[in-house]
Amino acid sequence: MKNILKITFTISLVLVLYSFITQPKNEIIKSSEWISLFDGETFNGWHTYNGDEISKKWSIENGVMVFDPKKPNLKNLSGSGNIVTDEEFTNFELYLEWNVSEVGNSGLFWGVKEIEGLSQPYLTGAEIQILDNDRHPDAKNNPKYHQAGALYDMVQPEFDVCNPAGEWNKMVLKIDHSENKGTVILNDAKIVEFPLAGPSWSKLVENSKFKNWEYFGAYKTGKIGLQDHGDKVSFRNIKIRKL
Repeated sequence: MKNILKITFTISLVLVLYSFITQPKNEIIKSSEWISLFDGETFNGWHTYNGDEISKKWSIENGVMVFDPKKPNLKNLSGSGNIVTDEEFTNFELYLEWNVSEVGNSGLFWGVKEIEGLSQPYLTGAEIQILDNDRHPDAKNNPKYHQAGALYDMVQPEFDVCNPAGEWNKMVLKIDHSENKGTVILNDAKIVEFPLAGPSWSKLVENSKFKNWEYFGAYKTGKIGLQDHGDKVSFRNIKIRKL
């Protein structure tokens, strides 16, 4: 009986070890720790693109990061409201939740570089579109390269899973240069995949508004950015894990 128990224990241990060794890469990645990019109280870890202090167009309300350039007391406030992280990232999985106003437009950037003389993060970093799909005209054009979740002006979503303006949307952006693949998951549905380099990427750029832009998409390592597009947009639960 003891021998049978011993053999059973040994077999079980071998199976557990084998399962761990052969565990898919993605499952191992999922065990890495998330790093918060927003503490819900301050803008620590963020700054204005090619600047210092955060614009007064941004505020924090009940643990939510809010960009609202149309508040009455800000009507004459000039300057960009584009913000970027202090830290740079290469391979990562980014999670955030966003809520855009009616007819609102904004964006999430990655691979952003702050280069003297450049005024906008989109001159270097590619964008994942944030949009009111029900009302904004960009969502109605065909092909719909500007719809929520799109790789802006380059790859359209497979389908529309965007919640209406005023409701929260959950977005995951995965950038993995080792696999030459970017992925967008919106509200638990994978809606966009795209290459990050090589002939396929070059073809996407060639057919977009970014053709002949010197710095666009040129950097594997860069900052995460949130866009000032002149419309109210809110963010919460922003976190990242390195791959």
